[in-house]
Amino acid sequence: MVKILVIDDDPVVRTVLKRTLENQGYETTVVNNGEEGIIQAKLLRPALIICDWVMSGLDGLEVCRQVKANPELATSFFILLTAKGAAPGEEKDRVKGLDAGADEFISKPIEMIELKARVRAGLRLHQLNQDLQIQKQTLEMLNHDLQTQKQTLEADLAEAADYVRSLLPKPLEGKVNTETLFIPSTQLGGDCFDYYWLDDEHLAIYLLDVSGHGIGSALLSVSILNILRSQSLPNTNFYKPREVLKALNHAFQMANHGDKYFTIWYGVYHCIQHQLVYASAGHPPAVILSGKPETGFQVKRLNSLDLPIGFLPDVEFEDAIWDVKKDSTLYIFSDGIYEIREPDGKILGLDAFIEILTNSSQKEPCNIHYILMQIMTLNIQQILEDDLSLLKITLG
Repeated sequence: MVKILVIDDDPVVRTVLKRTLENQGYETTVVNNGEEGIIQAKLLRPALIICDWVMSGLDGLEVCRQVKANPELATSFFILLTAKGAAPGEEKDRVKGLDAGADEFISKPIEMIELKARVRAGLRLHQLNQDLQIQKQTLEMLNHDLQTQKQTLEADLAEAADYVRSLLPKPLEGKVNTETLFIPSTQLGGDCFDYYWLDDEHLAIYLLDVSGHGIGSALLSVSILNILRSQSLPNTNFYKPREVLKALNHAFQMANHGDKYFTIWYGVYHCIQHQLVYASAGHPPAVILSGKPETGFQVKRLNSLDLPIGFLPDVEFEDAIWDVKKDSTLYIFSDGIYEIREPDGKILGLDAFIEILTNSSQKEPCNIHYILMQIMTLNIQQILEDDLSLLKITLG
């Protein structure tokens, strides 16, 4: 039952209001002064309060201020009973009442038809206010849940990125020297790379990039890494890149792997003959820089036009051979390293990235983190939309 509190020092008014409101079906409590009104308001938390303005002790204006200042009572609809403000020139009194928080005024002498209508209107507004408060609380709870889910997802993505990073190979030193860079984007992608000796003379090198973002892409890239690392592709000669790509394409068709495909650059370096055999499936070209800063660099793009892995089942991949010259450095990378947005809004692009590689190689020594610094200086967003992977392999 709806609760209404009446505060008035006139016993006749109290009696009339109580009888009228109870006949309307409202639970009505009456008190004869402002102090008691405040106490009862805190106990009852009524939907609506009818309070006389002019009373001895605590007047209606002060009662209104204290009620509206209480968070638990702020939504109670407050009606001031008054003769103030009704006559011309008394508008300032109404303004005082509104400033104190009054929601409505009823002039004395009270017209009961008007009273009933204003009470009904006040209760409707109170109910709307209550509904809004409930909706606000519901939205706050939903927002809290979303924030919790977001934090959980971010933690899962960070954990997945750490897992992928833990699988990546350690740097090589000796016949071949390597430097690596792996920076996951804000949404974990599908970059992965590896290099390992097939025997004392042959080094296998590859970098792959699974389509899409998220844990699904990362899990697929890890699956491919484990298959290649364990050399568990059936009937495959891992010394021949075209055979490796053909076997991967047979095993990882999009229709069987959530419509995900991947690009890959795969090469085998013979460290005695200084020869690199490679093949690519839709991947950005690897880049070989030969020479020294003082004599200038020869730049060679090691690319192919073959389709990514998973598009079509019967793709024949082609091997290419490059005779590695003395003082050569091989760079293999994912497209995330050059598809960054510059301050002018344009994408950096492959040609500009290769120019950065060439210019950076003029530095002695040129490490991979210097190259990263040059890239990130141009990145207007300062965050990565895609994973960034870069291998620097010193050959010859």
